[in-house]
Amino acid sequence: MHIFFLPAATEGPVILSEEESKHAIRVLRMQAGDNAKVTNGKGNFFPATMIDAHPKRAILNLFAPTKGYDHWPFHLHLAVAPTKNSDRIEWFVEKATEIGVDEISFFSSFHSERRSINLERMEKICVAALKQSQKSRLPQINELCSFDAFIDRPINGQKFIAWIDSSANKTLQESYRRNSNCVILIGPEGDFSAQEVEKARAAGYSPVSLGQARLRTETAALISVHTIQLINQQVL
Repeated sequence: MHIFFLPAATEGPVILSEEESKHAIRVLRMQAGDNAKVTNGKGNFFPATMIDAHPKRAILNLFAPTKGYDHWPFHLHLAVAPTKNSDRIEWFVEKATEIGVDEISFFSSFHSERRSINLERMEKICVAALKQSQKSRLPQINELCSFDAFIDRPINGQKFIAWIDSSANKTLQESYRRNSNCVILIGPEGDFSAQEVEKARAAGYSPVSLGQARLRTETAALISVHTIQLINQQVL
């Protein structure tokens, strides 16, 4: 069933945006009487019926919402130094949304080669991935800040920094406590500097390994999301 995103969704008739209307009528070929679902990105799905198939202002009638399946008792926050190639970090945002993440932050660090992001584009990628994977909760995407500013933020939960160093002798899988809130720092292509790791340690972050392979930034970030989700989905 087709899913549409409408942040202010409520029961009753609603008008889709011009972009969503065009997609529904011109691409999906929806007609009056066709059924769909609408998510507000906050955890709910609204069963819906098309009542006016206008290509610029389609109208859906929304019914009582149901809770989406993508709710979990922990908060997963990934903080990533964006890659020089913007396509790679956009790929991560898309796939992390599909797998399941609550919050994504970006920071610039000593070895960073990119010190800006297109936040609006990142949010659009999240919405598209939300609909494709039939999720009801849209991740929060935060503006880029400095490494120092990020680690100074108060965090409720476990704090990890993924580091390629022999002193990081425990893996994320070994260190993470099931159903716990957590934030994971993923560094740039050149990794974190030793000074940054020490600052993170002083701020309560534990260095962890993601395995023996040397990974690209976006791969390491995605593995972190998948690892936390797998741990929490295990049947004990």
